[in-house]
Amino acid sequence: MKLQNLLTTLLIIVFISCGGNDKKRPSYNSSTVSKEAVKKTPAKKVVKKATESGTIDLNNKGIGPVKSLKLDPTINTAMAEEGKLLFKNKCSSCHRVNRKFIGPNPTGILERRSPEWVMNMILNPEEMVKKDPIAKELLIKFNGSPMANQNLTEKESRAVLEYFRTL
Repeated sequence: MKLQNLLTTLLIIVFISCGGNDKKRPSYNSSTVSKEAVKKTPAKKVVKKATESGTIDLNNKGIGPVKSLKLDPTINTAMAEEGKLLFKNKCSSCHRVNRKFIGPNPTGILERRSPEWVMNMILNPEEMVKKDPIAKELLIKFNGSPMANQNLTEKESRAVLEYFRTL
């Protein structure tokens, strides 16, 4: 008899806990949405272009020491070779050319980001991930894997950027 009373009590507790206060939860059984609900949702202003590969924003300069950078129309091959070696030694454990890996593919990066943004991401990844909207988006897209600070100098990061121009 005690077991029967215990089971009955547990069954009653389960049924009570499955119910709830319907006033707290909105009903979505109707096929229309109220005008009030639509008015309360703030509209997002789209300034950047969003694509399958992420946001494209060539005006965002990022957060860091590089405020302005003018690229020569011709590629400095010696600098690009230095950048290729730096990329191989410091970056290739997370980034692959022509394919997604732990981090984004650098191929065509200058079609998606400004040169300043790229260099600031290389030089200042911690602050970029905290404050820059595109870096935050990339952090989410790449499963929360933040870019490691390789402690490159501005000259070295410029060489890596020059290498990216060859991809």
